[in-house]
Amino acid sequence: MKAAIINKAGDKPVYGEFSDPRADEHQVVVTVKAAAISQLAKSRAAGRHYSSVTTYPFIPGIDGTGYLPNGESVYFVTFNTPWGSMAEKTLISPDNAVRLPATLDPVLAAAIANPGMSSWTALTRRAYLRKGETVLINGATGTSGSLAIRVARSLGAGKIIATGRNKDILEKLHNEGADVVLTLDSLSTQLPALMAEGVDVVLDYLWGQSALDIMNAAAAGGTKTVRYVQIGSLSGQEITLHSKLLRSSGLTLMGSGLGSVSDAELITAISEFFQAASKSDLSVPFITKHLDEVENAWSEDDSRCRTVFIIG
Repeated sequence: MKAAIINKAGDKPVYGEFSDPRADEHQVVVTVKAAAISQLAKSRAAGRHYSSVTTYPFIPGIDGTGYLPNGESVYFVTFNTPWGSMAEKTLISPDNAVRLPATLDPVLAAAIANPGMSSWTALTRRAYLRKGETVLINGATGTSGSLAIRVARSLGAGKIIATGRNKDILEKLHNEGADVVLTLDSLSTQLPALMAEGVDVVLDYLWGQSALDIMNAAAAGGTKTVRYVQIGSLSGQEITLHSKLLRSSGLTLMGSGLGSVSDAELITAISEFFQAASKSDLSVPFITKHLDEVENAWSEDDSRCRTVFIIG
């Protein structure tokens, strides 16, 4: 079958022939319709993610949409080495498939799944957002962060604060639903007052210096509990965190990602998100490519516009 193939760590995928997966008593073959490039897929392919595979060659991609042998249209998650989602066929556990709502286009579903599940899972399974609470989204100018604004609103957030580097995009987000927007270089001066007013949940897609600025502001804001959910690390993998930030505040740190939520809960969360997306505007900017364009598309992929491969 045709597939995108990673031959060794650090290589970009190439388009070529790969052996077909075979079903067994625990797994079924899915005919893939669409699969999107994600930061997670890239990080795993490069060997930098904690869930990275170590066997080469392999097919990248951890999710997509397609058809079960009975013809049912599904979204699926797969971590089977060596068969990822960027191929004509892949292998999945039936438990890791979600039936797509009839009104949700499979290509759109592939585009929104990864960014949508990041905030939906963080808010419903980790932070347990309550109606009317204030949510701060650190790194809201990317695809996942901007979608998180609409997800938080759909789940009942009362006030939403969005942070990012790009002033023009922040202004656009302000017009589209964020109540307050802050540039990253203004966090240390402007955020303490907002924290004092009350921030209940932080969704952090960046880590790095902005994460420290937010935590310092939370500590300065008093003893109110702030549920801080770490999701991504686009600004760096490590920070120097002084213990007093935790001892002197109501700051509660947690992560949301593979391993912090059970597979069953993750699949349920994705199903909930798709149901919401089928009834409201939870789309993201994306472009479509054919799988044979994977080598160039892999490098050109932009965090503000997803690349979705049309395969079947």
